[in-house]
Amino acid sequence: MERYKVTLNKEEWEQLHAIINRGVHSSQKFRNSYILLNTDEGEFSEKIVNKKISEVLKVGMRTIDRVKKKFVEDGLEGVLERNTGTRVYEKKADGDFEAHLISIACSESPEGFARWSLRLLSEKMVELKYVESVSHETIRKVLKKTNLNLGK
Repeated sequence: MERYKVTLNKEEWEQLHAIINRGVHSSQKFRNSYILLNTDEGEFSEKIVNKKISEVLKVGMRTIDRVKKKFVEDGLEGVLERNTGTRVYEKKADGDFEAHLISIACSESPEGFARWSLRLLSEKMVELKYVESVSHETIRKVLKKTNLNLGK
């Protein structure tokens, strides 16, 4: 396993101490600050063994390794700020899809059923080739957005 060495300069060291001593911050920011301060091998503090940090802070050894790696690769800001998701989802339910769905939902229910269920609607949308695949949850969200109540 690759070892990452944390060496803080004076400015970073002071910034971490300011986080710990003042203000309101997330628990993740506090935890990461404590981990960085305790693993620092610079001139401002004494390095503590990861096992000891793990016992005191009640975090796993792997968490300490991940924080150290993130600090070496992304810097102090990369460790302290939360990582927001970057994945972009493609919307299946556009206006045309919604119009077809509502027209099907308002039509007569299939033979043998009292009313349309979300799963029946999703199967019908795929059967009519409006979309390749769609979950019943997407159908629910579209119908909820339009305030269409099939229970009445």
